[in-house]
Amino acid sequence: MKPKTIAILHYKVGGTDGVSLEIDKWKRVLEEMGHTVHLCAGDLGTVDGTLIPEMYHHTPEVERLYRNTFIALTDDTSEAEYRAELYALADVIERKFRAFVMEKGINFLIPQNIWSVAVNPAVAIAVTRVMRDLRLPALAHNHDFYWERTDGVAITCRAALEMAQTYLPPHDPLARHVVINSLGQHQMRARLGIEATVVPNIFDFDAPAWVADAYNGDFRERIGLKPNDVLILQATRIVGRKGIEMAVDFARALDTPARRAILKQRGLYNGRPFHDDSRIVLVLAGYAEDDQVGYVPKLKEKIARTGVDALFIEDLVSSRRETRNGEKLYSLWDTYVFADFVTYPSLWEGWGNQLLEALRAELPVMLFEYPVYRADIKDKGFRVVSLGSEVAGYDDLGLAYVAPDTIEAAADQAVNLLTDAQLRTDVMAHNFQVAKVHYSMDALRRYLAPLIEVS
Repeated sequence: MKPKTIAILHYKVGGTDGVSLEIDKWKRVLEEMGHTVHLCAGDLGTVDGTLIPEMYHHTPEVERLYRNTFIALTDDTSEAEYRAELYALADVIERKFRAFVMEKGINFLIPQNIWSVAVNPAVAIAVTRVMRDLRLPALAHNHDFYWERTDGVAITCRAALEMAQTYLPPHDPLARHVVINSLGQHQMRARLGIEATVVPNIFDFDAPAWVADAYNGDFRERIGLKPNDVLILQATRIVGRKGIEMAVDFARALDTPARRAILKQRGLYNGRPFHDDSRIVLVLAGYAEDDQVGYVPKLKEKIARTGVDALFIEDLVSSRRETRNGEKLYSLWDTYVFADFVTYPSLWEGWGNQLLEALRAELPVMLFEYPVYRADIKDKGFRVVSLGSEVAGYDDLGLAYVAPDTIEAAADQAVNLLTDAQLRTDVMAHNFQVAKVHYSMDALRRYLAPLIEVS
């Protein structure tokens, strides 16, 4: 196979979000296969690449375009004005993207979510034009789709409909498609008549374990925790579909007098004692930048009402260790080193990166059985603390909850995993081996080789 010069493009790269993390893995594997890979995005985060600022999705102009495409025409915008604004931005991006392709000698495109979630629809137009004009083969990596968004979508006008039908995704023999779960595969076939290949999210299970060292050794102290406090880690972005309110309910159930008494009597799994003044703290390490619907204030209100001890530490966490404005930042992986338990109560995930991260860190996981977990992951046999798959209702803040007895049962299981060293070791070893078989870097190579070679 002749090596290719590949462009991986997205709205942003080099972050701690799921798409950025998968891009890192794809880039590494493709380079190990002998290809040259260049990144192109509207925000480069902590990595090197070509910056096209107009590709970024969190600018007032782009957020307005998104609303005017998928929610409602706003600000007294007419359809003609919307169309003009959309295609004017697409023209700018096309010109800059074409220059990038020519400068780097790109002969293969890997658009990441560009033709599926379309939070900046102008990028979808620009990339399609360049692909067709230069006859570049493309392998679209579709993590999410615009019709899946939990806050709802409604194509607003004929111009938006035409754009979606033409570019989301383009029907073109140059473009092949990968999805990250079987639900997306079925939807592409049923909605669009497009066949896609399932390539699940993966992780490097052969890399050295994340450990405490001179750099991260002060992490607990830095966020205000004592050695004998229990750290419950929520590592995801802080957006509504992550269901973090159920992690709050879980943390509250763990912190009852009866369960605290058991923790005190038994001590923790690694020999740490649990004292009367020990805290059970829910630590939220992800960023809230993508919160478009006011979820964070509602979550903070719930935390205040329940009295749960919670810390928001996004200002201290980056995708890698770095110093920013004179302040030391920790990598996302550093947060796992000092966690005792991981919560992952997502209502919806395209796949579920943080699940693999927790299994790689050999930490127990509490999760809500979101649809993709049930469809593609559960049958692998992971041992997790489950909240089941049914939401019992929504409170006055609009936040989801499961049945109280489900939360209580989950808290009881968590107490055992926090105090029984042998049980914890057995569960973690089992989960690690299952994940390594199905979701390793070697598995990704097996998936990608034929997809790249035949294109």
